[in-house]
Amino acid sequence: MRFRMPYATIDSPYEVTLEVKKSQFIGWCAAIDSVDDAQQLIALARERYPDASHHCSAYIAGPPGEDQAIGFADDGEPGGTAGRPMYQVLEGSGLGRIACVVTRYFGGTKLGTGGLARAYSQTVSALLADLPAREYVPRQRLALQLAFADEQPARAWLEEHEGDIVDAEYHAEGVTLAVDWPLDASTPLAELDARLNGRLLCSEAQT
Repeated sequence: MRFRMPYATIDSPYEVTLEVKKSQFIGWCAAIDSVDDAQQLIALARERYPDASHHCSAYIAGPPGEDQAIGFADDGEPGGTAGRPMYQVLEGSGLGRIACVVTRYFGGTKLGTGGLARAYSQTVSALLADLPAREYVPRQRLALQLAFADEQPARAWLEEHEGDIVDAEYHAEGVTLAVDWPLDASTPLAELDARLNGRLLCSEAQT
């Protein structure tokens, strides 16, 4: 299943700032591979803004529709006014492998539960409005054993069919290419084998 995910990394998150009744809401968004990555983004926000009132969060650590590797937290705001509204925006976005943190500096005017929920969800919506995103393609790592003469034709074919070559090991019999191959590839590797007159040996790579 292919889906969209942020370009921004944990070390360089995408950021927006909103002001609501003198309270400042600083939103961060980044791509993640795991729940631990989401926790790392939250920790970095706390480190960057140690004097802030709250650091609320929401994340989906897998594909859109994931119901296991998800989470959200109000971080001291009234229950249900921050993390859940943030998560609902993420859930409706169609994005996956994404985490958001919204840091709040209290401006002296209480927003009420409805106002808080709107402010946190609006901050995430503002993050997603112009968020640079890329397509995530689930892949498997394969080892392709080739004769020396077959390497360049194989490389050209793989490039045309979304096969990412991540390593090449040369030995007496030829070359072994480590390839990240799309799980939903529309063209089977059997086509490459046919082009190489049956000389291709393919196995799951040891990672």
